[in-house]
Order: sequence, then C-alpha cells, then structure tokens
Amino acid sequence: MIFVDEARIYLKAGDGGKGCESHYSDMRTRYPRPDGGDGGKGGDIVFIADKNIQTLLDFKFKQHYKGEKGHIGSSKGSQGRRGTDCVLKVPVGTLIRDDANGLLIKDLVSHGQQVIAVRGGRGGRGNNHNRVPAPAEEGESRVVRLELKLIADVGIVGFPNVGKSTFISNVSRVKSKIANYPFTTRQPILGIVQGEDFDFAIADLPGLIEGAHKGRGLGDRFLKHTERTRILLHMIDMSGSEGRDPLDDYEKINNELAQYSDTLLFKNRIIAANKMDLPEAKENLKRFKKKYKGKIYPISALNKEGIEKLIDAIRVILCRENSKKPSDA
Repeated sequence: MIFVDEARIYLKAGDGGKGCESHYSDMRTRYPRPDGGDGGKGGDIVFIADKNIQTLLDFKFKQHYKGEKGHIGSSKGSQGRRGTDCVLKVPVGTLIRDDANGLLIKDLVSHGQQVIAVRGGRGGRGNNHNRVPAPAEEGESRVVRLELKLIADVGIVGFPNVGKSTFISNVSRVKSKIANYPFTTRQPILGIVQGEDFDFAIADLPGLIEGAHKGRGLGDRFLKHTERTRILLHMIDMSGSEGRDPLDDYEKINNELAQYSDTLLFKNRIIAANKMDLPEAKENLKRFKKKYKGKIYPISALNKEGIEKLIDAIRVILCRENSKKPSDA
C-alpha cells in the first residue's frame, strides 16, 4: 500500500432543484389553483473518518467531487427529491482545511466522526399555497486540503538506519522493509503490539536528519505524525555503526523535535539504546549515561534482546495515561 498523507481536492455540492409553477383546474374549479411543489435540496459533501482506511491515496487520483443536484418539483404540490449526498471516507486523524485561507474545517480523530464540508443548495420554491415562486440556490463549492496525521500510542524517532524497522517488525505483525542502508523506510508504518491486557499502536517514522523541522529530507512531513503520539520512543544506534556519535545523535534529534513543535517537549519519552550486540555499544552506553540521566533501555532489535522489558515500560506509561482519562460514565 502506498502511503499518501496530503491531498488537495475540489468540492461542489449539488444545486437545488427548480420549483414548479403550475395550476390545477377541473370542471368544478372556476379559478385555477396554484399547486407547484418545491424543488429538492442539493446533496451535501460529507467526510467520514474510517479506521479501515490508512491513506489518502484515492484523493491523488480523483480530485473533483460533486453532490447530486436536487430534483425539480412537480404539480399537485409534489416536492422534488433531495439530491444524494457525496460521502467521502478518510483515515482517522485527517485534518480538513479550506485551501484558500488555511482555516481548519474539522479534525477527524475518531472512527465514524463526520463533517459536512460543503452544503447543497436549497431547492426552488413552487407556487403551491399561493406562494411567490423563488429560484433554486447553487450548492457551495470550495477547494479543501486534506492532511493526515497518524494517531498512534507510540512513535519511533531517530536517525536513519538505527534499527527502527527491525524493532517494529519484531514487536508487531507489520513487516517493514529492512536493509543495511539509510532511508529504507520512506513512509510512516503503523503496527499493533498485542498483549494480554490491551493492545497499542506503534508508528515507525522515517529517519530524521538535521534540518528536518525545516523540511530537509521531507522531515517536516514525517515530524507531523509525532504530534498525535502519546509516547516518543527515541531509538539510538548506541554502537555508532554509521560513523555518528550516539550522544550527538540524541542531542540533534531532540533539537529537531523542539524546533518543530513545543508540544513535543512535554510528551512522554523513552530512550532505547539499540545495537547492544555490537562491541562498541557498551562503552558508548557508559558515556551516554554519564551525560544524560534518566531511564535507558538497552536492546538489540536484531537479536530480540531487551525488547520485552522495553515493551513493558511502554505499557506502564500507557496504563498510567489511560487512568488519567475521565470515565465514559
């Protein structure tokens, strides 16, 4: 599946149907009686969030959508049928913005949530009941911009080739592309980690580089997905196998997150020291712990070592966060 997280589309709601201007007469009627019915309302264009859809790909191939025109009224006071709504299903987490001014129309954050983006025109008024006929209204039209921000409990961030794809492939059923070269992951990948108590969603985000918050390496396109997460899992190549210093990596990624959004500074954060199966990692971990305090989870995603302890720590935080949420009752 090709992941597309932005699209720009044109919407045109249905025009109202024409009202009818007619008069009824028979042998017993001295003066014809007006009996023209109203036209039907034009169809709206409605967006609905659907948890079974993961991408905005369809809106890249089709970019024009129209609601059905309302049907015309007829004699004997018959009202025209309402135009059928155009219903567009989008992934949960889709923001709908007016392309002209950038104003947010709706943020669809839960399954089944919906919004009318453009409304159909009112049907024309017929001359029934001695009313003065009136023309039908045109349906609204606008260009909207769709922007998808993945909703995940955990977002994995880090430099390219630090082992994020190997990790998510081992803890969930999703099979992310794995190779020994940078930028293997070119789009966010969402997986589900199953457990006895509850499941949680984890997102493998493409590797970041310096200047990501300014759009370098499409970093701003990927960083936006971190805003929806409850935990940031910062994965570090503690072995320095790519020729980078793990301490420097940690500082640079933190800077990119802070520069992109202040809200990311207040998210729960877990540090995973990956590639501990390599000899250089142990010495680097000692240096890292001297400079950066806090809980660090040494793991080897390749050998599946330390992963269970890390997952347990994530579950503890999520359980704590869930307990803070107000009861549905």
